[in-house]
Amino acid sequence: MVQITAKDEDLIALLRVDCREPVSALARKLGLSRTTVQDRLKRLEESGVIAAYSVRLSRELDQGGIRGLVTFAVEPRRQVEVARLLSRFSQIETLHTVSGKFDLVAQVKTPSSEAMDKLIDDMGQIPGITRIETSVILSTKLDRR
Repeated sequence: MVQITAKDEDLIALLRVDCREPVSALARKLGLSRTTVQDRLKRLEESGVIAAYSVRLSRELDQGGIRGLVTFAVEPRRQVEVARLLSRFSQIETLHTVSGKFDLVAQVKTPSSEAMDKLIDDMGQIPGITRIETSVILSTKLDRR
């Protein structure tokens, strides 16, 4: 496992804001040379600390549809099977195991409230799910992905 320094954490934080920022601008913000930042990036990429860079669509393009957080209570010892079956739903953007009264949390996106209702009904048919709660996302105040 690679050792992460405070400067590495600062670099990663800057990349989270804009992963396309030029290395020279990153170097200026970090108070490091361009070569040092390039070397850090290469080390973080090769070690797997930085697994990928991604694209985030503008809010205008990504506005259509409805997003929600769906929480699932699952029968003991069925979580792996339930997660595998849930992964078949293309509307699920992320799926997480969590602690607390629920076992799994999914962020979902559907084109309409009717589609959201159908999705929840379909997911509720999966054997092993004992309870589902859904919260519709009204707006996003902060997104650092």
